[in-house]
Amino acid sequence: MKVKKNLARIAPLAVAASLVLTACDASGSDSSTSAGGKTVVKIALWNYKTTPEFKALIDGFEAKYPKIDVQPVDILADNYPDKITTMLSGGDTTDVLTMKNVTDYARYATRGQLKPLTAQVNKLDKASYSGLTDYDLDGKYYALPYRSDFWVLFYNKDMVGKNDVSKLTWDDYAKLAKKLTKGSGSNKVYGTYLHIWRSVVQAIASAQTGGDQLGGDYAYFKPQYEMALDLQKAKATLPFSTASSQQITYDSQLTTKKAAMVPMGSWWAAALLAEAKQGKNDVNWAMAPMPQLTNDGKTTTFGSPTAFAVNKKARNADAAEKFVTWAAGPEGAAAVAKIGITPAYMSDKILDTFFSVDGMPDDALSRKAMEPSKVQLEMPVSDKTSDIDQILKEEHELIMSGDTSLDAGLKEMDDRVKDEVK
Repeated sequence: MKVKKNLARIAPLAVAASLVLTACDASGSDSSTSAGGKTVVKIALWNYKTTPEFKALIDGFEAKYPKIDVQPVDILADNYPDKITTMLSGGDTTDVLTMKNVTDYARYATRGQLKPLTAQVNKLDKASYSGLTDYDLDGKYYALPYRSDFWVLFYNKDMVGKNDVSKLTWDDYAKLAKKLTKGSGSNKVYGTYLHIWRSVVQAIASAQTGGDQLGGDYAYFKPQYEMALDLQKAKATLPFSTASSQQITYDSQLTTKKAAMVPMGSWWAAALLAEAKQGKNDVNWAMAPMPQLTNDGKTTTFGSPTAFAVNKKARNADAAEKFVTWAAGPEGAAAVAKIGITPAYMSDKILDTFFSVDGMPDDALSRKAMEPSKVQLEMPVSDKTSDIDQILKEEHELIMSGDTSLDAGLKEMDDRVKDEVK
């Protein structure tokens, strides 16, 4: 997927007046060198204390480059996109910027706010990277992905038992969910749980059919919706309205053994491991490839990469570039794989590292789940993405809650996207 040039015309985000133009780093210093004479590289990131991948990367990099001091500029996750937009508009010199999503990346790059990294990308073994092409701006790159999450099927091994989940089609998945559903009332156990996000239905339908989420013609969503609605009708999954109104988390459905199968992003593995280590869950879980439309031996799923970029106005651009390149490479991949995070760079050695994490399921099927044939970007990038995403979300909620019929909801998606956006 190549991001189009017309992204340069994206209107700036509305930024809350309370946001200041600079962020505070851990040291409070604004110098390009530390007290010990080390070169300082400041990196904008979010929720540093509760996002272990950042510390793992910083520690690993500093161990290899002891003359470089990497200092986190910690920003609240919810404020991050607006904050970075404000910082860049104000000429901030923070060296490394974490690209939380591809939409923001495209905005900053097409405004000329990021340093080109095309030369570094051309040195990479591109076939070993997931998500790299999502940063292709007409043949030029301004960021390197260090992690790439995609959706798999998490399942409770004890509840699934001897049922084969290795090559599920969506029809197989629905039948198995109904078969595994048991009990009633407070003792009810569901065969699966479909979270309330629209991507659970729409993004997977797009990835597996080739349908365009920005196109304004959403008939291809219909089979996936029919399956999801039928599971609700059969009471084989928690109703959408209940999950939404009670703010049910996907984590609780699996870890409290209320659902046997949960489609979800690979990032969940690290959270499950951390909870188990803290004694918060004892669920016997594993992973399988996402169910497919047909059983042709290939696995298509969707996901989103996360990347680092170098600020065009970085104080220490060379050292920043060194960090970004290291983090995206084999050594950075090993550092995040050791804590159960899915790196963008993958090899047999890195995969071994990922599955050697204490508590990580190491069966052959879980390994297969982590090697999909194709990962499509969760939502295409354009200047219309945000508006279309909101429309699709609103109509998704109406369909899944039963407030509108499937056919009426799909028609409304078509009409609203064509009338309000196109």
